[in-house]
Amino acid sequence: MTTTTPIDYVHGYSAHESRRLGDQADTLAQLLHADTAYPAGSKVLEVGCGVGAQTVHLVEASPKTHFTAVDISAASLAQARARVTAQFPEARVTWHQANLFELPFADAEFDHLFVCFVLEHLAAPRQALTALRRVLRPGGTLTVIEGDHGSAFFHPDSPYAHAAIDCQVQLQAASGGNALIGRELHPLITGAGYDDVTVRPRTVYADRSRPALVNGFTRNTFTAMIESVREEALEADLITPTDWDRGIADLHRTASEDGTFHYTFFKAVAVNPA
Repeated sequence: MTTTTPIDYVHGYSAHESRRLGDQADTLAQLLHADTAYPAGSKVLEVGCGVGAQTVHLVEASPKTHFTAVDISAASLAQARARVTAQFPEARVTWHQANLFELPFADAEFDHLFVCFVLEHLAAPRQALTALRRVLRPGGTLTVIEGDHGSAFFHPDSPYAHAAIDCQVQLQAASGGNALIGRELHPLITGAGYDDVTVRPRTVYADRSRPALVNGFTRNTFTAMIESVREEALEADLITPTDWDRGIADLHRTASEDGTFHYTFFKAVAVNPA
C-alpha cells in the first residue's frame, strides 16, 4: 500500500451504515458543528463527504457558501447528492469523485477545508493534511473532527464490552487506519505545516435524563458501529462468539435505565500559513 492509496472503509457501504452515519450526524450536529459557519460567497471544500451526513449540516449553517464535496466512492456521492437535494434543493454544492491525494483543483482554490471522520481511515493522515494545503489559500482555515475509541467508558463497566470495542480498533489498525486518532490531531496538523492549531474536546455523555443521546448515540451510533464488525472480528479470531455476544449485550446495557455512556470527539481548527 502506498501512502497515497486510501484504505478500505472498515464499516462498509451498506444501507445500514448509511443510516448509522445519518443518525450520528443528526444526533451530534449541535455538539460538533454549532461553531462552524462560513462567510457568504466563500469556497469550502469538504474532503471525504461520504453519504452527505455532515454536508447537510454544513449547508444548513452556511446557506450562501459555495461548497465542493469530494469522496472516492461514486455510490456514496450519489447518496450524498440525494440527501442534500432532498433537504436543501437550493444548496450550492458541487460534487466530485476523487482521491484526496490527487484532487483535480487549482492551487489555493478554496478559502476553507472541512475534514470530518476521514483521517481515521487513512494510512498516512499527516501526508494527507500536507497534500490538502495545496488547494487551500494562504490564510485559509482547516477544520478537522475525529473521534477516539479509547475515550469510551460507561456504566455498568464490562471487560467484555471493552474487548468488543478493541476488536474494532484492531481491525481498523490492521487495514491501515487509526480509531484512536483524536488524541493525535494537534501533532498531526502542526506536523503538516499548519499554524494557529487549536484542538478542543467535544464530549458526549448520555444517561436516562438525555434520551435523545441514549438512542441516537449510545444505541444507534456507537453500539451499532461496533456490532457491524462482528463477522470480521470472529474471522480474524480476535474474540470468541460467546465473549462477543456478551460484550455487545453489555454495551446495550449501558443504554438502559441505569446505564451511562461517555465518548470524546476532538475538533481542530488551523490556518494555512501565508
